[in-house]
Amino acid sequence: MTIVQDDEFIINLKKIFRFISKDSKNKAKAFNSVLYAKIHNLSTSPYKYRKSLYFDDIHVRDMIFKGYTIPYLIDEHNNVIVILDIFKWIDK
Repeated sequence: MTIVQDDEFIINLKKIFRFISKDSKNKAKAFNSVLYAKIHNLSTSPYKYRKSLYFDDIHVRDMIFKGYTIPYLIDEHNNVIVILDIFKWIDK
């Protein structure tokens, strides 16, 4: 499956990256690297994570990573996974 990123995800990830960078640029780079590795692994088992608590759709899943929720849509018809957003549960 192809993985694409929604604009909302990109914008919020940049904010998180800048926030972590204030403490340590190396921690921010490590966070980004591990997150993208987990996202890349979604293509092999997209239904690995729970059904989303934020969307009423069985094709939207919530990946949890270091306290952040990353909802993503599995579009089997088009063979695509869309990474929708990234946020702390407190923010939603």
